[in-house]
Amino acid sequence: MKIGILGAGQLGRMMAISGYPLNHQFGFSGATNNEPSALLGRMFALEDNADYIESLVAFADVITYESENTDVDMVAEISKNIPVYPGEKSLFTTQHRGREKALFEQLNIPCAPYRMINSLADLTQAISDIGLPAILKTATEGYDGKGQFLIRHKDQIKEAFDSMQGVESILEGLVDFKRELSLIAVRGIDNDHRYYPLVENTHHNGILRLTIAPAQALDPNIQKTAERYMQMLLDEMDHVGVLTIELFETAHGLVVNEMAPRVHNSGHWSIEGANTSQFENHIRAISGMPLGDTTLTHAFSAMINIIGNIGLTDIALSMPNAHLHLYDKSERADRKLGHINLTAPSKAALDHSIHQLKDFLPN
Repeated sequence: MKIGILGAGQLGRMMAISGYPLNHQFGFSGATNNEPSALLGRMFALEDNADYIESLVAFADVITYESENTDVDMVAEISKNIPVYPGEKSLFTTQHRGREKALFEQLNIPCAPYRMINSLADLTQAISDIGLPAILKTATEGYDGKGQFLIRHKDQIKEAFDSMQGVESILEGLVDFKRELSLIAVRGIDNDHRYYPLVENTHHNGILRLTIAPAQALDPNIQKTAERYMQMLLDEMDHVGVLTIELFETAHGLVVNEMAPRVHNSGHWSIEGANTSQFENHIRAISGMPLGDTTLTHAFSAMINIIGNIGLTDIALSMPNAHLHLYDKSERADRKLGHINLTAPSKAALDHSIHQLKDFLPN
């Protein structure tokens, strides 16, 4: 099939790398011809053609996307002519934090208390209802800690509201959690579901820095609960492709934080760490192919993000169990430039390998 990807960043790049052995072709849309995916397929760039999206659609048999911030009206229009997976409902829901939370509540999936904010009066009342500390976020867009303000004291209310620059926002009560987890699943056109193991994520300044797969010391019921929540979401949205949910593990069980209708940074470990990576399974799902096995290839895996500057990657290249993935992106503060995957037969061996790569991690 000819697969069109709205976007041409590293996620599109890794989808194409996984999809070529399956005999698919790929096209990408982007502002310029210098995007990370540009050399891996047909590039449809705004700098060449104002109708670049129409040209991508004309090329493709099926369309997918890299980001939940994709224009939902554009996706609805494209869907009139060719399939777009995940569908319009998944995109519409996940690109707005209020709609996400409303769906969680509808399905009785635990989430943080929240209120939608459109005025300073709304924020003042919400803080009275939810209490402090709480976090104010833009309702749409925002990623890697951007578009957020942690409110600890009432004298920060005006500053927090002003920081949203007039856009709709959401106030969420802080969750007292032990650790952050995520679950990646894939659903096929035929309603087949596959789940990856829960993984543990460590963030720094709002950016994911380290993922450990599978999450350790995990009650088996926690995995089952997360999969139950996931299946409800997949089925309710009639989602086709990969879906990711981020969760908090608390003393009283799981609390779902948010979800993403796409392949996800916390699933990059699956390229070497699972029998079928999240990228290949997404391509299999949207092209109508049987889904692949999601079990681990090694007892333990990890993913370390390379942020801001590439650093001394020869260290990783000299390690037999390390796998370097760079995205052909220029260095810039807080930018995701690549990642290193690790596999290991034991947790001790994994910890030793992570220590060898400690310069890629914040203190």
